[in-house]
Amino acid sequence: MFSDDLIRRAAEILETARAEGVKIVTAESCTGGLVAGLLTEVAGSSDVVERGFVTYSNDAKTDLLGVPPGTLDAHGAVSRQTALAMAAGALVNSRADLAVAVTGIAGPGGGSLEKPVGLVHFAAARGDAMIHREERFGAIGRDRVRLKAVETALALLSRLV
Repeated sequence: MFSDDLIRRAAEILETARAEGVKIVTAESCTGGLVAGLLTEVAGSSDVVERGFVTYSNDAKTDLLGVPPGTLDAHGAVSRQTALAMAAGALVNSRADLAVAVTGIAGPGGGSLEKPVGLVHFAAARGDAMIHREERFGAIGRDRVRLKAVETALALLSRLV
């Protein structure tokens, strides 16, 4: 499923994290665990990948990650605020040092003028450092949106590892 290049990049992140003694947690919505799947595609990743949360529903985001219902009500599941809360919550609810979160609209339905198909919000957190990124991949198909989201999540991890 994943390209050799993507697996190589994941292995490099894991190697760096291992050298620094950093554990990684994922919090995923539209990718449905694909980021964790990529990281665990690399043999020996169990000493770096602490856990992964697949929080597809709003209730799961609240129950497992502590995303405030008010954040979801005010900004929606696909928002900067929710992505940041997911990353922060993943750190609080794990034994990891570095979190990456993904929430978006993979399609083909579910989009609107304000939040079109292909809109994905990302966040990564390590200690006090937190970064956000918004991508608008467009209506390029569900599989392609999800794979591009995995690539982007990996890029965010590499910035904070």
